[in-house]
Amino acid sequence: MIACLFPGQGSQWVGMGRALAEAHPVCRDAFIEADAALGEPLSRLCFDGPEEALQLTENTQPAILAASVAAWRLLASRGLAPAFVAGHSLGEYSAHVAAGTLAFADALRIVRRRGRYMQEAVPVGAGAMAAVIGLDADRVSQACREAAEGEVVGPANLNAPGQIVIAGARAAVERATVRLKVLGARRVIPLKVSAPFHCALMRPAEERLAPELRAVAAAHPRIAVVANVDAEPKRDARAAVEALVHQVSRPVQWEAVVRRLASEGVRTYVEVGPGTVLSGLVRKIVPDASVLSTDQDLDSPAMEALFPPS
Repeated sequence: MIACLFPGQGSQWVGMGRALAEAHPVCRDAFIEADAALGEPLSRLCFDGPEEALQLTENTQPAILAASVAAWRLLASRGLAPAFVAGHSLGEYSAHVAAGTLAFADALRIVRRRGRYMQEAVPVGAGAMAAVIGLDADRVSQACREAAEGEVVGPANLNAPGQIVIAGARAAVERATVRLKVLGARRVIPLKVSAPFHCALMRPAEERLAPELRAVAAAHPRIAVVANVDAEPKRDARAAVEALVHQVSRPVQWEAVVRRLASEGVRTYVEVGPGTVLSGLVRKIVPDASVLSTDQDLDSPAMEALFPPS
């Protein structure tokens, strides 16, 4: 059984999607469609940068979505038919485009605003995120509770065993960093991010995005989408949209998502889009899984074996 996984913010790089667009008309058409939907040359930003513009959250999110959907359309045109799809944070929107829940153009416009609202929810410099290596989720939560002192801080991305990201007010994250080391964290690494994503400080962004998301035309997913908020497969439009609404300010339960896919019988995971971050996480969560990515394995025999005979 196959699942396709779609990356989130942090996987972007200048040049992403260029080779696909040059080699495959179906990918080139996806970027043309993205440019038209946004009324600007998003493709040029993906292919040529500049990097500082690509790194702006309101640009990063539609850019990764476009690059991911371009890669997905190539796989779909070759007959790949996953039983499930899932995406990390922003990647859940790519998953819903692949599943037919959201139209590509609508998703692009929504994630642009999502990025803007998330950036505007917290003044620059007021929030922070940090990656915690080598500590389990219970002790990470304990450290955050003990360090909060009335401020927001908590797990934001539960990515894999021993790999958790925390987010919140800058001072609270700094206090939590000290406490995490006392509790046995191997390393706590401050992240270069523009806002503290997936924590309660994002509720203003969620409140702004919610009515817009709920107003978008949504269809029942043709492929079950395992959601970040609860690791449950979403099979109807309303549940899918509500999961996207609440995802903004709640932790990304990525380890639970992958474990749910494994429990459903998934043995092959294909990362669709820029980078290989999710591939590495899957290998930590399900060591015996077969893991492929469009960035590294697109023309490999292992990928070719997933397509039906022509």
